[in-house]
Amino acid sequence: MAKVFIFIWAAGMVAGGSQIVVFTTGRGTPVGSAIAPVIKITANRETFRMMKDDLDLEVSGILDGKESVNRAGERIYRELISAASGKAMKAEINGHRDFSMFKINISI
Repeated sequence: MAKVFIFIWAAGMVAGGSQIVVFTTGRGTPVGSAIAPVIKITANRETFRMMKDDLDLEVSGILDGKESVNRAGERIYRELISAASGKAMKAEINGHRDFSMFKINISI
């Protein structure tokens, strides 16, 4: 159920005008989008170690004092610029093209 919520959330953001989705995760959910790049970020070092092929950025240095919030923000910003310039994110490389829209009315 949580995955469906995530897909609806990303699709809704893009439908509302977002051009890039920045998805933060602690568990490493392998989510992507068929209609916009998804940059996946985690501050969980172990999750990144286990899922480095699915996640784009790791910012756990903030939590252990090895990286400032400003420095991590600069890395995230550079990744946003790269995605906007056509760099393929891990979701795209891995073929994650999840898409779902929430149904408002009753259907039969």
